[in-house]
Amino acid sequence: MKSEKINFNLIKSLAKNDFKAKFAGSYLGVAWAFIQPVVTVLVYWFVFEKGMKSSALNLHEGIKVPYVLWLVAGIVPWFFFQEALMSGTNTLIEYSYLVKKVVFQIEVLPLVKIISAFFVHVFFILITLLIFCFYGMLPDLYTLQIFYYGLATVCFTVGLIYITSAVVVFFRDLSQAVGIALQVGMWMTPIMWNVDTIELSPVLIGILKLNPLYYIVTGYRDALIYKQWFWQNLGMTVYFWAVVLVFWGLGKLIFGRLRPHFADVL
Repeated sequence: MKSEKINFNLIKSLAKNDFKAKFAGSYLGVAWAFIQPVVTVLVYWFVFEKGMKSSALNLHEGIKVPYVLWLVAGIVPWFFFQEALMSGTNTLIEYSYLVKKVVFQIEVLPLVKIISAFFVHVFFILITLLIFCFYGMLPDLYTLQIFYYGLATVCFTVGLIYITSAVVVFFRDLSQAVGIALQVGMWMTPIMWNVDTIELSPVLIGILKLNPLYYIVTGYRDALIYKQWFWQNLGMTVYFWAVVLVFWGLGKLIFGRLRPHFADVL
């Protein structure tokens, strides 16, 4: 990627237009951005809490919470990551008319998709806090860590999207592969299940914890449920940011190498 100054006003304007354009022509408009995730949460809540009688979870240190709180705290960051990665992967193809413009900063396009998805994420964070308040768990200083873990999610996703958005221009099947990887990744990440109680070998659990999304999902629960600071798990924090730097480096290298050929292929 080139080192020219990024136009943040341009990113903001494009992100707003992108968010609105997704639902242009539909009767409910942008409401569809919230309906699908809400329905998904309700389905999982009904299946696991009502159907499988997972009414509450016994967590470490004797903490016990209703399953719906534990589920929402983990699935909300996943919704953001999923939407940002899927839409961000195809951003250069979707905005091919801008990619072909000689003077346009195409580096901003992946960021546009992330910010567009973040609009919905902020809404769901507010809904999550309201749900926790309804159950008597009011926000405190630990809750402020949501800003940190939200930033961590954005940083991880940025590097990943710069890789996928560049490669998919030349290998269109990558878009389908990303969709499948997200389906598998949702179940490989402890969103619906508890890594502290599942009966697996320590080696396999250690491998599952190498997933960067494990750090993020657990982090949201640390902020809302466990009441732990992110520096209390220093090893995982250092590991996560090391992975982020690796993806950023790869993203910059791959995007920069492939960029001169984007317009020819698109």
